[in-house]
Order: sequence, then structure tokens, then C-alpha cells
Amino acid sequence: MENVWPTVRSERTALIADLEGLTGDQWATPSLCPGWTVHDVLAHIVATAKTSVPVFLWQFARARFDFDRFTETGVARERAATPAETLDRLRVELGRTVSPPAPRDSRLVEMIVHGEDIRRPLGITRAYPMEATADALRLQLRTSASFGGGKELAAGLTLVADDAEFSAGAGPQVRGPLLSLLLASSGRAVAVADLHGDGLDTLRRRLEAEPS
Repeated sequence: MENVWPTVRSERTALIADLEGLTGDQWATPSLCPGWTVHDVLAHIVATAKTSVPVFLWQFARARFDFDRFTETGVARERAATPAETLDRLRVELGRTVSPPAPRDSRLVEMIVHGEDIRRPLGITRAYPMEATADALRLQLRTSASFGGGKELAAGLTLVADDAEFSAGAGPQVRGPLLSLLLASSGRAVAVADLHGDGLDTLRRRLEAEPS
């Protein structure tokens, strides 16, 4: 997409609306991100929304160039005393248009994949914009796992959406909803239940071998 920011703002707004009124137990629900609750993922979204290139470089250096430490520090910094306060922090960032040193479409991956990391365990559904979802999937398919992508997961497979004009790759097919293809390519094994095709067993094995 030439300009991701209107979609990013729309997704931030939609997420806030979906999370308003959650109970304490719901905020403590394990997300699709291992070890993180719904509240933790929200804090991560806030941290990323505030991270420009200079801020990333400074904070990454402070984390001794350890990406996991950098990420966990961001969650701890933006996870307020109450979920309502963390949600307010996202409200402040609705229109923020800064990004870490990554392709702009990574902001779509951030909001759609992490949006599902939160929504799916809570039983909340959302119809994400198809163009944004497709662009996010294209980015994941050309990004290596070391940078959070799914290039290795999808290698030698053809991903075909049943609900959109989308096909990428070469080899045995994995078919299903575009959103589920994006989630599977982002390492979310839960999405396998939505998929089918003669390449699915290969994808499933690769996801099962992913570190938790």
C-alpha cells in the first residue's frame, strides 16, 4: 500500500472499540503470543506505535542488541498499572505515523496479526481490509523468520486464498481464508484448522517445529 497510515489508524481505533469493557479475567487471557496475556500484547502495540527509527536504535542498543530483551522492555514500559490506562496510551497514539527501521507494510502486519493475537482467544472477530491483509501476507512471505516473517515456513508451497484474489509461491497448495494464511505465515499454528490442501501437512510440521 502506498500509504499505510489511514489503515493503521483505523485498526487502532477498531481495536480500542473491541477492548473497551473487557473484564479483568479477559485482560489476563493468554494471547496467541506464548507467554503474553491480552494486556501484554496491547502494551507491545503501544510500544511499537511510539517507536521511530532513532528511538528504535537507542532502545535496541540499551537492550544490548538483544531483540527479545528489547521487545520485553517495551512491553514492561508501556504496560500500565491497569489495562484501561494502557488502552488510553493507545488512544494517544492513534494518529502517530512513525515506524521502526522496517518496510511500512510491517505496520499492517503489526496491527492485523497482533490484533488477532488478542481477538481470537477472546472470541472476537473482525473483517480486516483485504488489500491490507494481502500486503501484510506478501511482506511476511519475503521476510525471514529471524525478522519475524514466514519466508521459511512457506518455502516450496503455494498459498492460495479462498476468499480473495491471492496466490503466491510455487509447489503444493495451502488454501484457506486470506487472514488465516497470514496468521499461519506469521507462526500462529491455530490458523492451521482453517486451511486445507496438499501442502498443509508440510506447513503443519514446520509450525510444530517452531520454538514456543
